[in-house]
Amino acid sequence: MKQGLSLRISQHLALTPQLQQSIRLLQLSTLELSQEVGQMLDENPFLELSEDAAAREEFGLEHANTPVSQDNRDVENATDSIAINSNESGARDQNDADISPEPKLEESWDGDGTVESGPDDSEWGGDAPARKNNLGDSDTEASDMAGNHESLQDHLHRQALCLRLSDVDRAALHFLIESLNDDGYLEDSLASLAAGLASDDLEQAEELEQHFSIALKLLQHMEPAGIGARNLAECLSLQLLGCKDCEETRAAVAMCQQPMELLARRDVRRLAQLCGFSETVIKGAIAAIGRLDPKPGRRFVNVERNLIVPDVIVVKSGRGFKVSLNSDVMPRLRIHDLYANALKQHSGKGAGQTGQALQQRLQEARWFIKNIQQRFDTILRVSSAIVERQKNFFTHGELAMRPLVLREIADELGLHESTISRVTTAKYMSTPFGTFELKYFFGSALGTETGGNASSTAVRALIKQFVSSESPKKPLSDHQISEMLKEQGIECARRTVAKYREALRIAPTSLRKSL
Repeated sequence: MKQGLSLRISQHLALTPQLQQSIRLLQLSTLELSQEVGQMLDENPFLELSEDAAAREEFGLEHANTPVSQDNRDVENATDSIAINSNESGARDQNDADISPEPKLEESWDGDGTVESGPDDSEWGGDAPARKNNLGDSDTEASDMAGNHESLQDHLHRQALCLRLSDVDRAALHFLIESLNDDGYLEDSLASLAAGLASDDLEQAEELEQHFSIALKLLQHMEPAGIGARNLAECLSLQLLGCKDCEETRAAVAMCQQPMELLARRDVRRLAQLCGFSETVIKGAIAAIGRLDPKPGRRFVNVERNLIVPDVIVVKSGRGFKVSLNSDVMPRLRIHDLYANALKQHSGKGAGQTGQALQQRLQEARWFIKNIQQRFDTILRVSSAIVERQKNFFTHGELAMRPLVLREIADELGLHESTISRVTTAKYMSTPFGTFELKYFFGSALGTETGGNASSTAVRALIKQFVSSESPKKPLSDHQISEMLKEQGIECARRTVAKYREALRIAPTSLRKSL
């Protein structure tokens, strides 16, 4: 084989550490970003929090408040520094990030921005479940509840203090209380609990089981009603003991002795035959059971309360809407002047490897500040484009949502779809109708008789509206809802209606029927 030299030009992907960090910060939620900032502040001495908000023009954001007129549909808001520059690596990432000319590097940032757009009633129709959490007075209430939480065990132990018991019975009651699960049920049998403590001593096990039986009766008379039950039927029966003695209550107690499958199916005829009551009484008993709590201990579970803090706030402003970043979630970072100046003075005196390591840490701090700035600028640009496309939603609600896919926003902003996906994941927008995840505004399209498209979010809203106005005695079936949608000009199959109904957590027709 003859040897020779040839020149070949090719493109390849090279992700620098700075680019990787920018991509990772872009997909973090607000809580995760806060944790990342805290970790970086602990590790990098050149980075510090800035308590005072600096002037916007210091960071190249002096044009971010420029409103977009209603005639100008292009939502360009002078935050051209959002995309990530990879010119240093000589490649452009088409799969994971979008790259634009590098913005001016600054050592401090506190960004904000607004965009206005006018309403347009030309289209309506979005997809993805909504996640609402209107912030307000409930914030303080949730925080107080988290701080004053009382567990189920503490609640029961406090009641046990009022009982006059022997030391053995009190210890048995304490053991049973600690053996309850989060729902308030006693999953293990008394025999198994006693055997676990008796160490193969049968006499001791029998004695312990007797003490446990006495303690269980005391436990099942404590509040909340139904606590200490071994199964659902026993839990419901314990709660019925405190109800008014009437024929419906007796029928409900008798129904709890039957297989729970019959009650779940609301098989009135079969339950009437087994319990010996009329169907009218059985219907009233089913309604009474429906008012009971199947998990009495669940209210005491210390569920982690994570309040959703919006990244973007949208408010009505004149004929349009003002889009701005939430300043409360934006970290105010800057370079520590004292350390940076000291390093600069000693950089030319041959500091060696130590000086190079410190210089690298300083550069990491600068890149971190710039990448956070790019993250919020990208969120603002994408949110502004979403508001421009879905302005009918902000005026009329979810029934006016229009179909929207990631590619439409990506093509408009010159970004990659993966970038839009990262931006819209775990990022939230506060709107006049509540707080939604950015993904909520994207949805598939359903065809209409006129040849147009309707958003699946709008279709789900219609289904919810139909169900809320149906007759309780004769609820709508999926086929009937499908026919009603066709009357509205929307082609939606029965299976699609069933899928949307399940996504909305609406029970099927048989369970929605009023007895």
